[in-house]
Amino acid sequence: MSDAPRPDAGPPTDEELVAAGLLDGLEGDAREERLELLRWLATDEGRTLTELRRATDTQTLVLLPSERVITGTARFSEEEVAERADVGLAFLRALQSASGVQADTDEDGGALFTDLDVDAARIARTYVDAGLSEDQVLTVSRMLSRAFAQIAELLRQVTFEVVLRPGATELELARNYQEASALLAPSLGPLLETILRIHLRQAVATEIVTAQERAGGDLPGAREVVVAFADLVGFTRMGEQVPPEVLGAVAGRLEALAEDAVQAPVRVVKTIGDAVLLVSPDAPAMVEAALRLVEVAEQEGEDFPQLRVGIASGPAVSRAGDWFGAPVNLASRITGVARAGSVLATNEVADQVPDGVHWSLAGAKRLKNVGGEIRVQRARRPKPAAPEPPEAPSGRGRRGRR
Repeated sequence: MSDAPRPDAGPPTDEELVAAGLLDGLEGDAREERLELLRWLATDEGRTLTELRRATDTQTLVLLPSERVITGTARFSEEEVAERADVGLAFLRALQSASGVQADTDEDGGALFTDLDVDAARIARTYVDAGLSEDQVLTVSRMLSRAFAQIAELLRQVTFEVVLRPGATELELARNYQEASALLAPSLGPLLETILRIHLRQAVATEIVTAQERAGGDLPGAREVVVAFADLVGFTRMGEQVPPEVLGAVAGRLEALAEDAVQAPVRVVKTIGDAVLLVSPDAPAMVEAALRLVEVAEQEGEDFPQLRVGIASGPAVSRAGDWFGAPVNLASRITGVARAGSVLATNEVADQVPDGVHWSLAGAKRLKNVGGEIRVQRARRPKPAAPEPPEAPSGRGRRGRR
């Protein structure tokens, strides 16, 4: 299965690019520059409208050419990956969930995977064959993916430092990044393996089981994001009542629940003891992830603490995989005043999620280290419509009103 355009169809025309909304909101030189990049991606790189839409939505058009250099072409279906790696579909899907990476899709919306996905599944199978349980393999995969996501973000920033040139067009930046990726990608595996082996040796020895990003050639700056903190209620008190092993298991379970509950474009940035930091460019996706995370925590039973979530939006900066800025602090403070089992968000976030969520005012809050009062709203699932009452039976069995 391939996402390459059909030979008889040819690359998308300018009219099709416009009709697909890929130039919406752009005018003048910015529009012409984006069109130049899209033409090159469609014609020289053979990118389909589906790929161009995805990259436009995620603001990664400039990075699109480097994807194939780094990971290869997405061409296998889920079933083909499972067959080639000799793993079950359920285990493969769990591995994909643990990785936190969104798969490419074909023109019909089906998931597509690369040779690297096949290799990853094969390696996971060898660990199972060696005696590890599937849950243990998923835990290792989840932790490696978390660490490597931060490393990948740092490498992206470092590479930008190399390729950024003041006044470079989007097409020039895309080509420069593609060339840099081609030079660096072959050494990534040996580099990461070497570093991991060094840390493993130390652990054993010590028994420790966008357009704005290129403006003026500057490093990536602040971006508009939605940030959420999910916090375990009563975790500190629990630490005084249960052994450390139990406390660690609860914290580990929270991390696993978060990784399984959230879906791209929402991303788990890090866990901080009893809390999880989530970030997303999309408010509806974030609110959905927060509600789902609270729900799955409730399903864990009485022995697992309830969750509370605070959500805020605004400009924040990503550095080395972590996020800094006002919405990070604000989301944390909102979480601190949320009730157990609730999701609170600022009015700005609520305004971005008009459908599919029931909002109710939770009042104005005075938060530590936050000036003024912050008005917040509580998010809930809409109540299902009440069924129509059955018609009352006629005849002698019916009682009249008295």
